[in-house]
Amino acid sequence: MNLEFSFGSTGARFASPGFFEKHRRPLYGERIARAGYKKRRMTDQNRKECGYDLKRWEATRKQLKIKSRREGLYLLRFLKWMVIAAVSGGIIGLAGAGFHWALGEVTSLRQQQPWLLYLLPVAGLLIVFLYQKAGMESKGTDLVLQAVRSEDSVPFRMAPLIAVSTLLTHLCGGSAGREGAALQLGGSLGQQIGRFLRLDDRDQRIITMCGMGACFAALFGTPVTAAVFAMEVVSVGIMQYSALVPCALASFLGAEISRLLGQEATSFTVLAFPAQNWASLGQCIVLGVACAFVAMLFYGGMHAMGKVYGRFFKNGYLRVLAGSGLIWLFTFLLQTRDYLGAGTDVIARAMAGDVRPEAFLMKILFTAVTLGAGFKGGEIVPALFIGATFGGAFGHLLGMDVSFAASVGMVCVFCGATNSPLASLLLAMELFGGGSMPLYLVAVAVSYCLSGYGGLYAKQKMVYSKFRMGKFDRQDL
Repeated sequence: MNLEFSFGSTGARFASPGFFEKHRRPLYGERIARAGYKKRRMTDQNRKECGYDLKRWEATRKQLKIKSRREGLYLLRFLKWMVIAAVSGGIIGLAGAGFHWALGEVTSLRQQQPWLLYLLPVAGLLIVFLYQKAGMESKGTDLVLQAVRSEDSVPFRMAPLIAVSTLLTHLCGGSAGREGAALQLGGSLGQQIGRFLRLDDRDQRIITMCGMGACFAALFGTPVTAAVFAMEVVSVGIMQYSALVPCALASFLGAEISRLLGQEATSFTVLAFPAQNWASLGQCIVLGVACAFVAMLFYGGMHAMGKVYGRFFKNGYLRVLAGSGLIWLFTFLLQTRDYLGAGTDVIARAMAGDVRPEAFLMKILFTAVTLGAGFKGGEIVPALFIGATFGGAFGHLLGMDVSFAASVGMVCVFCGATNSPLASLLLAMELFGGGSMPLYLVAVAVSYCLSGYGGLYAKQKMVYSKFRMGKFDRQDL
């Protein structure tokens, strides 16, 4: 029997010659050819004849066009900010490195020539005169923070004013820091670069933060902390991540340029990191609580001293003369010059285990008297001084290693005074090498939560509550 017909008529039909050739679905190329495909381009009619869903095709084509255009814009914006950050980081890094060198020179000169302390009133009178002539008596870091959140501008004249005034304050023995001045110097230069490049208001805010980070990094040598601090300090609870890449690049360039020009990065050595156990955790929690109250005492004393000066001395010249007299008096009574200038040598001694229990109170007093009178400088290094001396003394009572306790006190008081927990944790990593980071994290978190809703900067905006989900309101006070 013929096997072709063993499956019946169906099998015969399948086995008939040419059946598959007749009934197979045309290949894609054949369908295109039948539809009149010419010059490698299809019309809508061709697509319809080939079985395309024209509405779906048009929607897909529009989506692809939008996506490619969007990706192109993202790339252009990225490249734009890479170039702007490189330019601003380079320029402001050079300015910051020069400022760093000048501060070192005037500090060395003051230590070699103690009689310069008697010129403190002259320096104060000159500072008040310069600020009055420039029309900027009551403007400082708060103006820079306000400019990042609003359309306010930072005038270019702030840069030379804060640089010269801070140098005069340090030369003649005023108790002040330098990084707070870096925020003003960098913010002013950043806005000037933005105006030159004709950036719009939103981009001006980003380049202001770039300038703050670049100058901070050039002075302190901590680019990671500088980049995060510039974004975090403006508004508590909010970070402008749109500025992350520009701030990171500008801060890196600022620190690197300063290093290449011979300026050393700030760092301290912790003699011994503790084991991470329940005992060390409890000690860090208690120290964090205490540092939160010290931070409140510091920023509260700063604001209170300014109000006292304003109440009793309406005239700026009289105010600065009174402040100079108080600095002379306290220096004579204490018979030490440890509290003049920034005090980084005292911080180094505290890290080595040599602390005086009253030192943190004296530094609060000297710094409040100096800056409240109208002298210029920063508040950040004094905060580190206060934290190191208090942390070392209080940590010794808790049974902690003095060096480690001083390092914890530094970052906790810095956090409590500036409301910048992420920057504080990164500061611990860059200053001390990254050991025992979980303990630093717990202490910083405790200090942040318990330091209240105030801070060194009056224009720092409280956006989110420290204890509850949601935005800050009066019920949180």
